[in-house]
Parts: sequence; structure tokens; C-alpha cells
Amino acid sequence: MEKLTVDKMDPKKILVAPSLLAADFANLESELKRIEDAGADLLHLDIMDGHFVPNLTMGPPVISAIRKVSKLPFDVHLMLTDPIKYVEPFCKAGADLITFHIECDNDADDVIAEIRKHGVSVGISVKPKTPASAIEKYLDKIDLVLVMSVEPGFGGQSFMSEVVPKIAEIRKMANKVNPAIHVEVDGGIDGKTVNQVVPAGANMLVAGTAVFRAPDGAKAAIERLHAAQNQLP
Repeated sequence: MEKLTVDKMDPKKILVAPSLLAADFANLESELKRIEDAGADLLHLDIMDGHFVPNLTMGPPVISAIRKVSKLPFDVHLMLTDPIKYVEPFCKAGADLITFHIECDNDADDVIAEIRKHGVSVGISVKPKTPASAIEKYLDKIDLVLVMSVEPGFGGQSFMSEVVPKIAEIRKMANKVNPAIHVEVDGGIDGKTVNQVVPAGANMLVAGTAVFRAPDGAKAAIERLHAAQNQLP
């Protein structure tokens, strides 16, 4: 399957990436079909090592298994202390985009080079308290910035509105050196909080609970997020 790298996706379009953490893991194949049919643009996969963040999730075998039953681009978020070790296994498992944390133990340039070596799109993530300046010098080398709007580790947390100015700052900085960059936001995103992050410049929206567990269904939930298109600056 040809990789749909993020650089081929329009940064002026709202893209919705449901987070698999909120899915019913006993029925993953049907859950994936459900969000594909509902209009998801990507699938967000949170990879946690129990060290960088206080939780454990899934590894390459799970990604490889679901790759066989999903056509969605895989947006793989490595919340790992030592992500460079795991770039190759996740690329081989089917990642289309790999995002790592600027706060990890590895040199960011080394991780970027390792991801590029495998022909996969590159993202850098920042925790809520990490300033935008921490990633400024990498903006011309990457395809995406992921701003965490909750402390990473567990799904279902409440949105932290204090990150909104940082989203705007990153979008402004990126426009100067790399206008094609995507600004992604993850944590507490739903039909209400989308109205804060999109006007600030976020175009890629990670939503777990709000999509997989929406009372009126995933299709309606994804439509609510896509409806913010006219709010993009």
C-alpha cells in the first residue's frame, strides 16, 4: 500500500484523526470501518511506554494487524523516552506519519533523519507546558506540529484552554518558514473546543471520546469537527 504522506494533504483543510484509544478494542476491525465510513481523514495511534508517560498502550504488532483492515493514513504519536529505537518497527508496521516529543531523550535532528530515512512524514509534539520556542528551529524540517491540549498519558481528559495562544504562535512561526506545515491538536477536542483551536490555526484535530463514543454517532461527531473549516485563519 502506497503511503499517503502528510505533505500530500492540504494544510488549509480541516482533517479529523479519531484516536484509537477510545475505540472498543474487542472489536477493532468494525470500529475502524465505522470511523472510515463516518468520514475520518486519518487514524491517530497513541504509543506510550509507561516511562515518558504513565501509561502503556500498543506496539508494532497491533499497528501491523490493523494496517491490514484499514485504508486510513496512520498518524502514529510516539510518547516514548527513546523514540529513535522504535521508528523502524513502526514504519514497517504501517505508519504514514510519525510524531515524537521534543521533550524526549533523543536529539531531535537525529530522530527526524531516522523517520525521513523510511519515507514517512515527520511530526514533533509539545506538551502543554513546553513553549513554542522549543520547536522553532525545526519547523522547516518537519511536516506537522502536534500541540497537546492535555497532559499526555490518558484519554478522556478535559481541554486546557491555556494552550490556544501557543497554537497561534506556532502557526504564525510556521507560516514564515514552512506554510505547508500542519498544526495538530490533541486532548479534549469536541464540537465546542474546536471553536477555540481552529481560529488559532489548528487544522488537524485528534478526537477520541468525542468521535468513538458520540451519543449521536461518529458521523455526526466528525461532521461537527469538519464544520469548523470556515474558521481557519
